[in-house]
Amino acid sequence: MGVLALQGDVREHLYALSGLGVEAGAVRRPAELAAADALVLPGGESTTMAKLARTFGLLDPLRERVAAGLPVLGTCAGMILLADRVEDGVVGQETIGGLDITVRRNAFGRQVDSFEEDLHVAGVDGDVHAVFIRAPWVERVGDGVEVLARVERGPAAGRIVAVRQGPLMATSFHPEVGGDSRIHALFLSGAGFAVERVDREES
Repeated sequence: MGVLALQGDVREHLYALSGLGVEAGAVRRPAELAAADALVLPGGESTTMAKLARTFGLLDPLRERVAAGLPVLGTCAGMILLADRVEDGVVGQETIGGLDITVRRNAFGRQVDSFEEDLHVAGVDGDVHAVFIRAPWVERVGDGVEVLARVERGPAAGRIVAVRQGPLMATSFHPEVGGDSRIHALFLSGAGFAVERVDREES
């Protein structure tokens, strides 16, 4: 398994995956991508990540692997990269695509508007403490997309923040933050991986 390691929370995702008993490594080259049987697209800055992916010769191979059924978890910027459509993106913004969703970039506001909230996520027992940092939300989903979680309080209540479509899963928030590996475990289980142990964040 791999974590796209061009920018963003690479180390944190690798730590979460290793804690679940999954052997994971950084993906920076097409050959490393070709060897991966699943992939995490981490949080970071979506436009920078897309530009670096093109520079490193990864953007088209990523699109090909996703189209061929590679299981992928996208978090925050990774959700934007997986989306087929982006609102409030920069001119010429590229994505990998594969998820039949429309996302709004920086939907919750700037860095100072970052927040945390406990969410109910379909397939996960108990609340998930979600950390939102310059996060997107999902404006619209296609017919084949399952909504896993919505914001439950405040002015953004009802906004979609976690989705799944076949082997693809994406969250607006950062599940790698805080020591709760249940979101990673949900993704891995859906991708056919055996999970050794699931850590839950202490309250």
